[in-house]
Amino acid sequence: MRKPKRLLAVIAGLAAIAAPGFALAQAGIEPETADAVTTLATMVRWTGLAASIVVIAGAWLVLRFLTQLVDRLGVAFAERRLLFQKINTFLRFAVYVATILITILLSFRISREVLAILGGTAAVAIGFATKDLVSSVVAGLMIMFDRPFQVGDRIQFAGEYGDVIDIGLRSVKLRTLGDSIVTIPNNMLLTEVTVCGNYGELDMQVALDFLIGVDQDVNRARAIVREAGVTSRYIHLPKPVAVRVTQVVEGSYVALRVRLKAYVLDTQYEKAFETDVTLRVLDGFREAGIQPPAVLERSGDVAAPSLHAVGTSA
Repeated sequence: MRKPKRLLAVIAGLAAIAAPGFALAQAGIEPETADAVTTLATMVRWTGLAASIVVIAGAWLVLRFLTQLVDRLGVAFAERRLLFQKINTFLRFAVYVATILITILLSFRISREVLAILGGTAAVAIGFATKDLVSSVVAGLMIMFDRPFQVGDRIQFAGEYGDVIDIGLRSVKLRTLGDSIVTIPNNMLLTEVTVCGNYGELDMQVALDFLIGVDQDVNRARAIVREAGVTSRYIHLPKPVAVRVTQVVEGSYVALRVRLKAYVLDTQYEKAFETDVTLRVLDGFREAGIQPPAVLERSGDVAAPSLHAVGTSA
């Protein structure tokens, strides 16, 4: 008995699509409601729905092709990688908008009544159901034109730090240095502070700090840090290299902070540069006998004060 019932249900559904007024009348629905439903049914191009599905599938294939093409071009032409990613972002926006418009034109018979119904429906949806979504879409457009950051930039936002891999209609995707994907709604990026490390450039400044004791040879330490920085394979020498020395208080002791500021060839080399320079500096400090900070105290001889290390910081 189940198969005949299913068959009758399918026939009734097809009858409702083909002749909605007759089907609704047979169901005992009021004439006013039946007229409204019939009007809506006549506005839909049922044959166009299949074409819309094809358009959506084609748009999905185009987006996949663009992503793969940009990835390959970025590998082949590394110096133009950020440019290709920017172009990809604009093309993705264009595909989204074009797909939506084509789907609407194929699925509905556009008339004044249709425009009025779609406009009213869109207004209600925007006002209630999709307020956050629409605000994120508008924020995404503002990000595209205001450009606080771009695809490929290394940014820090709300405790997350990594590379922008996609700027979409609703959100921005960030790949952290731990290879995690973080999705951030666009509207949040416009209301919070975002720090961009390179702003559309491949190179980026990196700052490294090294602490030594106040009784150590600071000039020698400064030379070791500078040499380790300028001889690294990841450094971008057309940009300046600076080494600054500052006295700082760390816990219960005073130390000298030797800070290296240099630019890497590519944002992807940030951590590799830090590791390379740190290992070189530690080897140089060890060979030169430069010690880390320690808790120091003066001897009781006031005429000739001397400093003695009585403990080492953890």
